[in-house]
Formats: sequence, structure tokens, C-alpha cells
Amino acid sequence: MSFMEKFTRSADRETGRDGLREAGTALNPEMDEALRDFRLSVHAWSEAQYSRSRAVFVASPRRVAWRLAAGWALGCVLVTCGVSAGVYVHRQQEMKMAAVRAAEHERLATKQRNLQVQQEDEDLLAKVDRDVSREVPNALEPLAQLMAEDDAQ
Repeated sequence: MSFMEKFTRSADRETGRDGLREAGTALNPEMDEALRDFRLSVHAWSEAQYSRSRAVFVASPRRVAWRLAAGWALGCVLVTCGVSAGVYVHRQQEMKMAAVRAAEHERLATKQRNLQVQQEDEDLLAKVDRDVSREVPNALEPLAQLMAEDDAQ
């Protein structure tokens, strides 16, 4: 049984037209002939397409091996790029943290130096003040010494 016979029978079953074809020819024979020719040409074309030989592409083992190798290589490259990007980001974060720590250390060292310089300045001013200032004028100094001796006794 050919494709055309199967199609004709299935079409007749679906539409329920067993004897209606012969009745329709009496109404418009030219139209029925044109439709029949068109239908037969479509069925002939479908049968020809269905039964023609087709070319099948079979991949050679050599091509399969290259594709497999290329897939593995691409996968390795992607994994390497991902890992190196992670290492790069991690190093950048470490460098930022090291810079923050160095800035904090420098700030504390500067603060300590400023306090030390301030203390040295205060000590120097106190020494100058002691050296320059006197308790009594030069003329009354012998009297001040006598008074210091009386206090000591």
C-alpha cells in the first residue's frame, strides 16, 4: 500500500465522504478536475520526497577526537581564567588591607612623634624659664641667701 492510498483512505475516514466525491462531480466538473489534478500532484511530490535518498553526515573519529580535545582545552582555559580572576581579586583585597594597616601605623607613629616633640618643647621651655627667671633681683640676692639660711635652721 503506497503513501497515496493511505492518505486517501485516512482523508476519507476523517471527512466521512465515501460516495460524496462522485456526487460533487455533477455540480462543477471543471473545478473537481482541477482539484483532483492538484491533489494528485501534491501526493506525487510528497511520495517523491518521502522515498528519495538523503545524504547522512557521519562524523569521522578524527573529527570527534578534535572536538573532544577542543572541548577539554576550552574547559581548562575557562577554569584557569576563573581561578586567576579569583586570585587577582584576593590579592587586590590583601593589598588594600595592607595599605590601610600601613596608613594606620603611619598615623599612630606621627601622633607619637608629635607628642614626643611637644613634650621636648615643654621641657625646653621649662628649662629656659628656670634659667632666665630669678626669684629676687641682683641687689637683693645676699639678703635672699640670708633668708634661705634662716629657713634651713
